[in-house]
Amino acid sequence: MTEKINKKILFSVLTLIFFVLIYAFVIEYKFGHKPCKLCIYERVPYFLSIFLILKILLTKGYEKITLLLLCLVFLVSSTLAFYHFGIEQGIFKESLSCVSSNLSESLSKEQILEELKQNAVSCKNVSFKILGFSLAAINTILSLILTAVFVKLYRDFAND
Repeated sequence: MTEKINKKILFSVLTLIFFVLIYAFVIEYKFGHKPCKLCIYERVPYFLSIFLILKILLTKGYEKITLLLLCLVFLVSSTLAFYHFGIEQGIFKESLSCVSSNLSESLSKEQILEELKQNAVSCKNVSFKILGFSLAAINTILSLILTAVFVKLYRDFAND
């Protein structure tokens, strides 16, 4: 059944995902832009999708379920990226995972000192833009596109 899945599209998406992750690490380590916690969380769907795409390309069986999982992975990715973008734009309030200040009510003194040592980056501060777009905005768009691609692949596979 693997022959029914367009392997060229899957390989192209896999290549794109590798470049996205490599670019994220270059921005972080080469250019010195420390990511916030949401930026780190937003990488997880990309790593997970690598394994799922490789599973389809290298093994037979459960392709339909794997394609459905990929749809869900990027739907979650686009939701997380949109939430991050919303924090940057002031639409949503930062969650406790983003905020490193005003936590004195919920953390002990030692925990607050540990937070300060980590130099946590706020999720609402945009430190790097490409063509005027924050990485969260770009990730939102890319994740929505990848969701659509996997929905199309799933529908094509399910209809054959």
